[in-house]
Amino acid sequence: MGLSGALARLAVRATRVLVVEVPGHWATRMEVEHQLLRRGWRPAWTPADADVLAVCGVPGPELSELVDRLWEQMPGPRVRADITSPGTVGSALDAAAALLLDTPHHRTDAQERAQEPEIPEDADHGGHGGMGHGEMDHGGHGGMDHSGHGGMDMAPGGIALAGGGEDRDGLEMDVLHLPLGPVLPFWPAGLVLRCSLQGDVVVEAEASVVDGAGAGGPGPGPAPTAVVWCDQVVALLALAGAEDAASGARRARDALLCGDEDAARDAVERLDRTVRRSWLLRSSLRGVLLLDRAGLERHGLPGHCRGDAHDRLLARVERIRAEAGGAEPTPVEDAAVPWAVVPELVTGLELGSVRLAVASLDLDPHPAVQAVGHG
Repeated sequence: MGLSGALARLAVRATRVLVVEVPGHWATRMEVEHQLLRRGWRPAWTPADADVLAVCGVPGPELSELVDRLWEQMPGPRVRADITSPGTVGSALDAAAALLLDTPHHRTDAQERAQEPEIPEDADHGGHGGMGHGEMDHGGHGGMDHSGHGGMDMAPGGIALAGGGEDRDGLEMDVLHLPLGPVLPFWPAGLVLRCSLQGDVVVEAEASVVDGAGAGGPGPGPAPTAVVWCDQVVALLALAGAEDAASGARRARDALLCGDEDAARDAVERLDRTVRRSWLLRSSLRGVLLLDRAGLERHGLPGHCRGDAHDRLLARVERIRAEAGGAEPTPVEDAAVPWAVVPELVTGLELGSVRLAVASLDLDPHPAVQAVGHG
């Protein structure tokens, strides 16, 4: 018993947390990230890797269903922490740590949970794909019935196989429908981007916002502009594999959020030097979503979006640097990119660059509509 308890306490020190942000509850999510660093806990990127599911804010009906689906996919021992405000983060994570050591709780959970996660018949669920799992199109192959084929199951585990579609050369190719979001690491909270793929190229896209009409309750209000930019820089750097630079951006973000001007200026200066000197970032981001002057005009985008993802990263860090140095803050709505143009921007991109492209944009952090466009 003593050895088991010691091993359990040691395991809790390496707790992995899957964080779900309800749209608008950015402050709670940032405080969770800050607390994870202090505790030595690490973020989980999939339900299979998670010990704790931390839900930041009160989800509306759509997101609640998706969160429940993620919870079903988590292996035991598991704990769910519903965190409604930044001030309750510490106590919620303390309670989660204690519950991870509660053997009777986990025994009961194991007895009561389904032996296999239930996949609803409507697996498409309106295009909202949870962690970004995809499903296939049945629309091609001359109307062939994919439920037959001599009794062969063409939808193993509830996930259908590929159908057909005509490509640009008039040839028939398999078409895969892959929804990205709304719960995805370093992804805008609530965004679902439904991509139609031929090979690895996005040929059509449609976007929506889960609980975007405020069904999940009000958040803390708009974030300071420089904080929003820093948070977006964290996402882009992390997706590009620049972990050290991402940590520096996170320190700058937290200092700006706390109002520590000296620490913020120092962190932003370090971030600026790191980003400009990084060969990795240049090679990873060069050519990603290249926008010229005509492209900006066609999509109605602000001038700072010109260039590729690396150019936009440098421009964003420079704006953060200016604001941290005392420049007049820029209203976020004046620099923000509307979510409605995202489907048009990602159409034609390879799937591997879509998340980098989205992270490179100064997307409006407070979308107010549920249907936000298609490409």
